[in-house]
Amino acid sequence: MLCALALLSATAPLATDMYLPGLPIMSESLGTSTVGIQLTLTTFMAGLGIGQLVTGPLSDGWGRRRLLIIGTIVLAASSAVCALAPTVEVLIGARAIQGFSGGIGIVLARAVIADRTSGHESARLFSFMMIIGGIAPIAAPVIGGALLDPIGWRGIFWVLTGASIAMLAGVLVFIPETLPPEKRHGGGFAALAGNFGYVLGNRRFIGYAASFALGFGAMFAYISASPFVVQNVLGMSATQFSLVFAANSVGLVTANIINTRLIGRFEVRSLLLFGVTLMSTAGTLLLVSTVILGAHRWLLLPLLFAVVFSLGFTMGNSTALGQGEVPSAAGTGSAIMGASQFGLAAIVSPLVGLGGEGTAAPMAIAIVVSAGLAMTALLTLTRVPRT
Repeated sequence: MLCALALLSATAPLATDMYLPGLPIMSESLGTSTVGIQLTLTTFMAGLGIGQLVTGPLSDGWGRRRLLIIGTIVLAASSAVCALAPTVEVLIGARAIQGFSGGIGIVLARAVIADRTSGHESARLFSFMMIIGGIAPIAAPVIGGALLDPIGWRGIFWVLTGASIAMLAGVLVFIPETLPPEKRHGGGFAALAGNFGYVLGNRRFIGYAASFALGFGAMFAYISASPFVVQNVLGMSATQFSLVFAANSVGLVTANIINTRLIGRFEVRSLLLFGVTLMSTAGTLLLVSTVILGAHRWLLLPLLFAVVFSLGFTMGNSTALGQGEVPSAAGTGSAIMGASQFGLAAIVSPLVGLGGEGTAAPMAIAIVVSAGLAMTALLTLTRVPRT
């Protein structure tokens, strides 16, 4: 069941990164501009956030399994439409639906774990999910690049269709209904509004959710800006950037593995506090070194590694603690965490480019601000008594 949930959680990086190597060819094939093709990524990310925000609360009233089955069927169908799209307009629409249905799997995978586990076990499982989340962005562009020549960009979407069918099989075979009828809330707008009010009224949940979203904001600042920082600022080649990105991703996976081993020996909140502290410290040193000492590989690269490494102690632990605060509305809690995660990423992404391609300062500022706000939320909101 855990492997099936992990595959559902890998929807976003697989559907985002696998087709990236084919973007220039897609533009020529569909007779459209670069902006038109980039809209296929924008609509996917928008659908991803909206899908989580809608489906999470619905699952608290309807259960998880039925929505997972519907979501994976729609994901497979929309992926097939992407493969067959005759125009960029059809592709943009299909990508929006693909994102929406992919968001269903992501939000409900977290909710299923929250239904079945709590405490240290929940933190271990969420850390395992983060390991998969760290591997998928490494593997997806490599797989996409390897498949582009033999099967083309349409073939990549057929591969995603096959992966979606595999997800559906995993749901049907391995994932039972985890929310029994007696724990479900009634349907209707009033029930949905009540769930949102219950979750958003829990200050401890807001603190952990903020730590989660802001940690992802720091990560996305790195993802968005690092190609320009490593190549334009540090003067490294595209191949060297790929190696740097892979090394940092390995660091993220390693940190999650270490985190799972330490859970039980240390409190989950203490491990989260360590991760946020490391992120804040490394981000501050990154900013100081960029502004005062200038851009030097021997300084920036280790500090970037430390920032990414810190996320292995931040993302999984904050998810487990946040979900643990709202056990009776785990779907709604998961939806709010997911929507805030991708919403903040959408805000951070353009901001890190404001200074141009020749400076690392905007990236460092975004990381410092994200880490500082995460620390503030963790130290203030999560210390209030449980409601």
